[in-house]
Amino acid sequence: MPETPAAPHGDGWFDDGMYTDVTELVHRSPGWLDTTISVWSAYGLALFAVFLLASWWRARATDPARTAMALAAPLVVLASYGASGTLKELVRERRPCQVLQTVTIEACPPPGDWSLPSNHATIAAAAAVALLFTDRRLAAAALPAAVLMALSRVWVGAHYPHDVVFGLLVGACVAGVLMLAARRSAPLVARLRETRLRPLVASR
Repeated sequence: MPETPAAPHGDGWFDDGMYTDVTELVHRSPGWLDTTISVWSAYGLALFAVFLLASWWRARATDPARTAMALAAPLVVLASYGASGTLKELVRERRPCQVLQTVTIEACPPPGDWSLPSNHATIAAAAAVALLFTDRRLAAAALPAAVLMALSRVWVGAHYPHDVVFGLLVGACVAGVLMLAARRSAPLVARLRETRLRPLVASR
């Protein structure tokens, strides 16, 4: 029996073909590469949590504004994730692996687990942009890591390319706006440095 050809289009997205090209490339790639990307896709967000923790630790020795933003950064990332979830429910785009006839590395999520935007890309971008406000050295590592996280979600078959691009934009925009707002809480941090909570906002 001849194989059923991959469907050239899913829900009519412009990058359907790009998605299937990537999934076909995956099957021609070395197993170690697929495994490495799959592990990064599944667990790489933990690295951003480490970056945020390190940023807070280093920020305590700096001015109150930077400390305030470092403290707010995890909440900013959480808010970005909430925005991504809300958009998913509004758009309700089906996962490409549910629509296109292709085999993927990652198990295809069940119906109702929407695709646009990518939560992983949103979270990674939000963390990277938050670090731009608090620690440029860490941000220099986090920004390319965020792009790699986004690309990995397409590689494992979880998202269309436009899903991860939109996720990066959502995370970056939400984080940028909220980090600017967090800077205004610098006077509060300055007052906390005179209380028992000083170890939270000052290095000594």
